[in-house]
Amino acid sequence: MKQKNKYQIELPPEVVESMSLEPGQEVRISVKDDVATIEPVSQIREAVQRQVQLWSIVTAIVTAIVFFIVGTVQQAKQIPISGDNSIATWLIIANAVVGTLVFTAFFIKSRRSKSGAAPERIYWRNFPVIVVAFWLILGLALIGISWLMGQVFTDVSFDLMTSSFIFLIFCYMTNYLMALAAINLNSQMLTTLFTVTIVGGMFISMATNGANHWWQYNLSFLGTSVAKNSWQFNFTLIFSALIMVALIDYLFVSLQQVYPKNWRLTTLRWLLTFAAINLGAVGVFPNNANFHILHDQIAGFMVYSILILIIGIRWLLPNVSREFLIASYIIGAFLFVCEIAFQVIGYLSLTAFEIIAFVAAFGWVILLFQKIRELIDGREVIVETPLKVELIKVNEK
Repeated sequence: MKQKNKYQIELPPEVVESMSLEPGQEVRISVKDDVATIEPVSQIREAVQRQVQLWSIVTAIVTAIVFFIVGTVQQAKQIPISGDNSIATWLIIANAVVGTLVFTAFFIKSRRSKSGAAPERIYWRNFPVIVVAFWLILGLALIGISWLMGQVFTDVSFDLMTSSFIFLIFCYMTNYLMALAAINLNSQMLTTLFTVTIVGGMFISMATNGANHWWQYNLSFLGTSVAKNSWQFNFTLIFSALIMVALIDYLFVSLQQVYPKNWRLTTLRWLLTFAAINLGAVGVFPNNANFHILHDQIAGFMVYSILILIIGIRWLLPNVSREFLIASYIIGAFLFVCEIAFQVIGYLSLTAFEIIAFVAAFGWVILLFQKIRELIDGREVIVETPLKVELIKVNEK
């Protein structure tokens, strides 16, 4: 008869309630650097994780087989790594489609499951926007990878079998990452998506119109009919506004569980939504001759809504920290000083004022989203009573 020591941990009620643990539910304890992390084990989520690995490789194999069949039909002896009808071309076309389908399928599955996954907090009305956003980001990432492959492996080609194997690896990695993104979609990811979309779109529009010296006019010039590919700038604003609305929905659906029926948070939500609508409207009504006055009025409304948020955040956001209040008032004062320097003194040009005001306001909104996320995800349950650890003697034959 062999004795084996086992230990039983008794958790205080506050911890059990905060983790929504049910009687008999399994938990996983991870220990790293003398720090233990306890998390509930969800059988549904564990099954979804296994399906991610399975379907990522299955879809990759099917796509690679199609790649191999097409190459065989075309009697391709060697396939270049970049250029026309290359691995890179197939990578962009096929993976952008298949990767998006994988993301969509796992997002829907995670959204409908009862595992407490973050996608459950996302409204179906925001579903198309999120899918298109991930499709755009994936497409740009694949284009960047393909360009890099062409620069590093100049004039390199492989036989059909080797090319199919390389293509299979890229397909699996893409599908796996997209599936993981779908089941782990949260406010942090949506904030990053919002930031990448608006900043990336702005820089692309600026680079496209570099020869037109857009800075000699104003930032809104990028969306006018005079600018080159003005649709990029306007689409960026409209799509960024839709992502912002989706992010606001997600955050405040989660906040309702912590602060139910709070009129201050409702006011904060509508002010943020109003700012997002104005951001999109700036793209819908560009600074052309026929929309000039309306464009300026909408841009002004957006600025006013941000200023109202900055002034009122002390009363609208629960448990707001002193550091965040100070940072908010500094940014608000900075925007006011820039307004005086532009309108009264004439020190700043219109372009400089628009860029500075946009960066300051955009940075503050990201900080606000971070503070709201802390209310949802970062709340801590501090247990002053030490945990009880009991030793249990187990007899084994």
